[in-house]
Amino acid sequence: MNWTVTRHDLPLSTPFGISRGTSAVSESVVVELTGEGTTGYGGVAPSPYFGETAESVAAALPDLLDTVAEAGTPHAGQRIERRLREEAPDQPAARSAVTVAVADCAARDLGVPLYRQWGLDPDGVPPTTYTVGLDPPARMAEKAEAAVEAGFPILKVKLGGGDDRARFDAVREAAPEAELRVDANGAWGADEAVEKAGWLEAGGVTLLEQPVAAADIEGLGRVTDATATPVCADEACRTAADVPRLAEACDVVNVKLVKCGGPRAARRLVHAADAHGLGTMLGCMVESSASLAAAVHLAPLVDYADLDGALLLGSDPFDGVPIDGDRFDLRAVESGTGVSPAPGWDSRH
Repeated sequence: MNWTVTRHDLPLSTPFGISRGTSAVSESVVVELTGEGTTGYGGVAPSPYFGETAESVAAALPDLLDTVAEAGTPHAGQRIERRLREEAPDQPAARSAVTVAVADCAARDLGVPLYRQWGLDPDGVPPTTYTVGLDPPARMAEKAEAAVEAGFPILKVKLGGGDDRARFDAVREAAPEAELRVDANGAWGADEAVEKAGWLEAGGVTLLEQPVAAADIEGLGRVTDATATPVCADEACRTAADVPRLAEACDVVNVKLVKCGGPRAARRLVHAADAHGLGTMLGCMVESSASLAAAVHLAPLVDYADLDGALLLGSDPFDGVPIDGDRFDLRAVESGTGVSPAPGWDSRH
């Protein structure tokens, strides 16, 4: 099995703000893996918040991919994933890039889409939200209105940067018929979150994501108890092992391949959440289809989808699962994840 690793700084269509800061570029790493006569693609946009960077991922990948090559076949997915967890237990983003490429390559070799290899329902993908990043109220209103006009009736609204009420009200006024979900990325204290959950509920918010710091599980539970709006844990939930301690503190967990280590780990997290009576969301970073597409194939397993990451780029260097409005069309994928390099892609840089 042969492989290449490339790094790419992908400009966003517009600067993207959350409570922790604003970014204009997605720092991405792409794996191209060839085995059994087929080529699979994997990628990741690691987040320093979770302890990894493009530099650390790129440095780790050669050893991890040598382990894949030693397996001799992409069909040894379980063994490969186990070995990678042993070699890089604290680098889930690096493992995700590799295991996505392995899964893509294996499904392509079988000539089937990834969702079909897993036995999932292609019509079961929830509609994706479109994220309105943190900006001045008027700019957030403009972005919300444009997103709805583009066919996205469910919006995720980033808050936690001050003036939250003005920002929310501006979006609600600009998109009165839209379903609104709110994500504070852990910016609020528990008392503040409880107070804001009250007017967010009154404003028709249908999901409140990570209102308090990731470590404040007690505070998360207070917010959950204070509102009828479902409360989702994102930064607080990385792997299946986190689910038991969150089971009484929230209603939903956000599953991201970059946090847990790839498709197999994501499935374990979803099943653990199901066993504890929690709802599930598949989320993403601002990232190319090289990493995002695998999450789309997992989406029939979950209740909510927040898979707009590639839509926030200025241009995506990969073609992925086709989307019509807010609906991904898995039936259009012929094999693997459906990822292919966009015209002009050069894997050498």
